[in-house]
Amino acid sequence: MDAPYRRLAADLRARITAGEWQPGDRLPSHRELREEYDVGRGVVEHAMALLRQRGVVEGIRRARLTVAYPPAVRTLTDPDAEWPYGRGDAAAGSCRASEDLAARLQVLPRARLYWRRQELLDPGGQPAMLLTTWQRSVSSRPHANFRCEVRPHVLTADEAELLGLVAGGPAFVVERTRYSAAGRPVQTADLVLPADRWRLGW
Repeated sequence: MDAPYRRLAADLRARITAGEWQPGDRLPSHRELREEYDVGRGVVEHAMALLRQRGVVEGIRRARLTVAYPPAVRTLTDPDAEWPYGRGDAAAGSCRASEDLAARLQVLPRARLYWRRQELLDPGGQPAMLLTTWQRSVSSRPHANFRCEVRPHVLTADEAELLGLVAGGPAFVVERTRYSAAGRPVQTADLVLPADRWRLGW
């Protein structure tokens, strides 16, 4: 026999499929679901986590989830282009260069760097990717060209929280480094792209 949370997840998915809730609709609160199904907190939380993992619902933890829209699959053709849509939450600060960042920016390990992390939103206002940049100065410097490397990635808990996904999901990281006309690195960045929403095409 299936576990109670799996039965709850299956029932909610069936109700969504039947059209009781449409993409973008908010689902009942955890409390309302506990009362309707006469189950405990853990059953509802596990059921919702399962539905998030399967892409049926979306949203951040500790908030009312919504029925997910089918993910739009986009192709990244120019990793250096300006993002044409909206931008969400941002954070910034300074850090000491790790061995990896020091190599990418051609600075000494533990040199002071300035970082900025930004949510980039799709046309519907949902997070499409995360962009984190590091550079030696607070202000950005002009660049003449760039280079990219791509590697597979597993979403961390923080990344998944910002993207409204589940930790451990597959993603790509595009490591982009911008260079001055003299060939000196002026900025490096990680673009985190959920694998179910993106194709790479350059």
